[in-house]
Amino acid sequence: MALPVVPPVRPMLAKAIHELPIDGGMSYEPKWDGFRCIIFRDGADVILGSRNDKPLTRYFPELVEPILSQLPDRVVVDGEIVVVGANGLDFDLLSQRIHPAESRVQRLSVETPASFVAFDVLALGDEDLRPLPFADRRRLLAGLFASATPPLHITPATADPVVAADWFDRFEGAGFDGVIAKPTERAYEENKRAQWKVKHLRTADMVVAGYRMHKDNEGVGSLLLGLGDRDGRLHHVGVCSAFTVARRAELVDELAAFVTGGAVDHPWGSWGNAEAHADSDQRMPGAPSRWSGQRSHDWVPLRCELVVEVAYQGLQNGNRLRHPARFVRWRPDKDASECRYDQLEQVAPAELAEMFRRS
Repeated sequence: MALPVVPPVRPMLAKAIHELPIDGGMSYEPKWDGFRCIIFRDGADVILGSRNDKPLTRYFPELVEPILSQLPDRVVVDGEIVVVGANGLDFDLLSQRIHPAESRVQRLSVETPASFVAFDVLALGDEDLRPLPFADRRRLLAGLFASATPPLHITPATADPVVAADWFDRFEGAGFDGVIAKPTERAYEENKRAQWKVKHLRTADMVVAGYRMHKDNEGVGSLLLGLGDRDGRLHHVGVCSAFTVARRAELVDELAAFVTGGAVDHPWGSWGNAEAHADSDQRMPGAPSRWSGQRSHDWVPLRCELVVEVAYQGLQNGNRLRHPARFVRWRPDKDASECRYDQLEQVAPAELAEMFRRS
């Protein structure tokens, strides 16, 4: 490629903070939960670059033709690849695309097509735009995507922190990570945390239905968390981990009384038998995973009586934790039957459906 900006490009990053900055000179955007991607187009050549230097082009073939038909002949655009499901952004469906079988990728490109959401432009024609202030790059980007149609989009942006705060609250139900704040006078700085991100952090009460030992067998490595559905079934939703060495040892003693009788009629008792729940929609802690390979799933079942309050950042596919949760406190005042999915339910905002409407 003969572009002024060529792959690989390490995208500009954001530093996590706890509160939305309200100083002047900021542009705010929803924080998308997908695969970071930089589009390089030089004539008929298109590369979808990732943040780890491995091209994504073969995994999202449905984006190539729209890029060729809608974007300028020579351009470099920074953004995010996402898949939108019935309830908003669906990271599960997106992750399924990273597969070695081309036939599977082609099938999923039709069944669950991806979209590209642009939020910066790095080059246009022969000009390297990275030294320009973000405000100028955003105006150019808006012009490039003024007539774009799905699956190409431009991210919403606002200079109003009140609007950004509203997005932070309402867009979480659609699978967004939070809000990004970008200084409008800043150049594009590769691989630098030159922006700010405010991510969601919620708390919920969950059942501790078991635990796994730490990989070094030094106490409890993670607590297995469960939530009940409307039919009373307890689903595995994720883990609570990152305990200190001292705390891991303490947890072994704290949980010892609940091990006795824990395996009797446990709701996840058949998790190790893949055939037993292959056609079930119940989440269990030992389901086969292409991410974990042959890693051991040995766990210690507990009587499903303990309730813990945990802090979590977000949900994946609406029904399990996107990242490991953080222990907040035990809740001896709560009954396990009170720990249900309905405490997490949120409705995706209308803006998302409008933005991703199919033409």
